[in-house]
Amino acid sequence: MPDIDRGALKVAWTVFLFALAVYILYLIRQTIVVFALAVFLAQLLGSLVEALERLSVHGITRKRALALVYLMLVAVVIAVVVPLVASAGEQAAALATRLPAALQDDPLGHIPLPVWLEDIRPRLTDALRGQLANLDQTVGPTLKEVGSGVLSGLGNLLAAVLIPILSFFFVKDGPLIRRTILSSVKADKRLMLMEILKDLNQLLARYIRSLVLLAILVFVVYSLFFAAAGVPYALFLATVAALFEFIPVAGPLVASLAILIVSGLTGYPHMLMLFIFLIVFRLLQDYVVNPYLMSAGVAIHPLVVLFGVLAGEQIAGIPGMFFSVPVMAALRIIVLRLRKEAAEPHA
Repeated sequence: MPDIDRGALKVAWTVFLFALAVYILYLIRQTIVVFALAVFLAQLLGSLVEALERLSVHGITRKRALALVYLMLVAVVIAVVVPLVASAGEQAAALATRLPAALQDDPLGHIPLPVWLEDIRPRLTDALRGQLANLDQTVGPTLKEVGSGVLSGLGNLLAAVLIPILSFFFVKDGPLIRRTILSSVKADKRLMLMEILKDLNQLLARYIRSLVLLAILVFVVYSLFFAAAGVPYALFLATVAALFEFIPVAGPLVASLAILIVSGLTGYPHMLMLFIFLIVFRLLQDYVVNPYLMSAGVAIHPLVVLFGVLAGEQIAGIPGMFFSVPVMAALRIIVLRLRKEAAEPHA
């Protein structure tokens, strides 16, 4: 029997364990998504808790501040979020009912075309009708499911309940978790790990706050403009645009296309005005508001962001698209810290 190279066997065993770990992570990806969303919510609530502690005149304990923040969160959800989501669900169900009939009409009939395209309008109409018919087979049932699910209060109820509970423990026991992580490494590595954890905390806090503020801004501006301009299904379209704001780069583009398609199919007469509004708002959002809120926290090239979004969708669907940017930014922070540690002279 030939001798076995122990070095090769060790490498093969390491590769096997790594592949097994990746496979296990893939199998439990839904659970990881729930915990990751809880971490994101904890970052948002943790900032509110810290602000409440600082602004308190007579001083307040962390647990009491956390309890007040959660009471305010529950009040906002009951008074604002639930009625808005219910109304958006009604509009989604209504749109799903109207969509088949709208596809039978001329989808380009209410959309002005350049003079040089008027001659081929019939062919464009036939081609678009065929594509939209295929789209209706997937979008229609989805809209009905979203509408009925929202109205009936169903959906992934377990995750909706678990995420706030998990985030509560993350905020409450954050310092303890931090100390436990630091105590698990050697003393000479704790300073580097402490700096990495601090950078990651600042990154996630800034990133999630920025996304929430951007989504709120999109919802408020879109809903007000759509209502004033008479855009059909205004609340539903504003909700869709706000949710897609959480998907970097591709999300706002998809939302804008969806708004234009739905408005055109339902006979909205002012498509040019709507198109100009979407363009102007995206320019202001992407080049004025977004850079101001994000600051320099997520310094990733747009091409890398697009790659991460597409790769994240293949790995974990829409949650993968959402988590792609913070994961890449976190990896970038870790790599930079490790390089800095390796470059520094050691005694």
